[in-house]
Amino acid sequence: MMKLLAFCASLFLADSAFAQTSVALGGLSVDTSAAIEVSADSLSIDQDTSTAIFDGNVIIGQGDLRITAGQVEVIYGEDTSQIARLLASNGVTFVTTTEAAEAQQADYDITTGLLVLTGEVLLTQGASAISAGRMVINVTDGTALMDGRVRTILQQGDN
Repeated sequence: MMKLLAFCASLFLADSAFAQTSVALGGLSVDTSAAIEVSADSLSIDQDTSTAIFDGNVIIGQGDLRITAGQVEVIYGEDTSQIARLLASNGVTFVTTTEAAEAQQADYDITTGLLVLTGEVLLTQGASAISAGRMVINVTDGTALMDGRVRTILQQGDN
């Protein structure tokens, strides 16, 4: 599941130094060079604040990965050619063919490499699941911390 979240965060960096040609997600390999498709009810761009907001039924797809949210705000860096931060809200879901992550909000700070999922965080992989109030993932070193009443179900064997 950690690889899924790290991949989701790096998805938006397809042109940056963090991009990879493929990321293994369990038995699935996802090509991060595949086209990224974004659909939403509306898009507003504010050049003064270097932000773009996809609003309403946001769906982001790349290969087998689907990300949905009520809203995704893209914040650009000083040169406006690189994304500095992504804020997804109003119910966020990351899904592949074998894994899923859900939260109320997701905040990915590309400059620090931290992805923070908050609000009823639920991670599932097959029959195993873990939930918490918040999950902080360092996509640079692959570590994570969950807090806020962590609960888990770990299936063993071929389940």
